[in-house]
Amino acid sequence: MHETPEEIAALDALMTASHAGGTAHLREIVSGERRMDAAQVVAALTGMKVLTLATVTARGEPRVSAVDGHFLHGRWTFGTDGRSAKARHLARRPAVSVAHVDGERLGVFCHGTAVRLDPQDPIWDETIAHWAQHYGSDPTTWGDDVRMYRVEPTWFVGYRGSPAD
Repeated sequence: MHETPEEIAALDALMTASHAGGTAHLREIVSGERRMDAAQVVAALTGMKVLTLATVTARGEPRVSAVDGHFLHGRWTFGTDGRSAKARHLARRPAVSVAHVDGERLGVFCHGTAVRLDPQDPIWDETIAHWAQHYGSDPTTWGDDVRMYRVEPTWFVGYRGSPAD
């Protein structure tokens, strides 16, 4: 867990607002003990999680791909090659939707903006160190144009299949 108490409180406030502003359908499904709070989400998202990442083409068409995601400081981080379609989409249209779903056990859904990280970003060193520790090498060395991102969430909900999950 990399989140400070302040980051957990901010994520919890966003999750509460997202749930309250959701549709009746969402609130019926993500309710009671199935609705996760920020502390539960943070605990569930330790380590690498496969994310479904949706970007948008120039024609406004959605495109979905999978990326390795790491949850750091209440934000998803992910990387991709600069030659990828998603990198082109993100450069022009940074709005994204991200989901991590583990069968019926867990679902975490997020909408927001993908922000490209660079060495001047305050979380760059910690992000790269985290990824390097997980994979055994600095992810920026995996190719000529590896790009790292964090998602600044504007909407976030977490669902668990049962209270034991």
